[in-house]
Amino acid sequence: MEAGTMEHRARQAIATLAERLRRRGWHLAVAESCTGGLLGHWITEVPGSSAYFLGGVIAYANALKCEVLGVPQTTLERYGAVSEPTAAAMARGVRRLTGAEVGVAITGIAGPGGGTPQKPVGTVYLAVALGGTTWVWHEQWPQGSSRRENKERSALAALEHLLQVV
Repeated sequence: MEAGTMEHRARQAIATLAERLRRRGWHLAVAESCTGGLLGHWITEVPGSSAYFLGGVIAYANALKCEVLGVPQTTLERYGAVSEPTAAAMARGVRRLTGAEVGVAITGIAGPGGGTPQKPVGTVYLAVALGGTTWVWHEQWPQGSSRRENKERSALAALEHLLQVV
């Protein structure tokens, strides 16, 4: 999928998400690892995003995942940074940190290195925390995708999953 197409889909998703968040009086915060702030960037490219977007944390290092977002060290040791429990803890942590009604998290392996047979490059976990519920999705992007493609696919998937629950 071309970058322009992904960005167009992202703009459409953000417009819909913005309208839903504004209507409910809710705010969104993001916790990003492998996307390095791309989701927050896309959200803030839309004028008026300050009405519903509080901000985010780029927690690339595990220490930040623990110290800032409250991911338990035992979760990282047992499941790893790229895992369902870590993504869920990141989403809940960014909600707690910011006071947002909705928290979204992205953690994964963008590549080209860093993959393992159990978690190859393109492995991504996305989570949304809303109220007392946390949803987590696992994505596996195609082998051979570039780092940029994996980051863009992950940010777009986070937006599309947000629309499923908001």
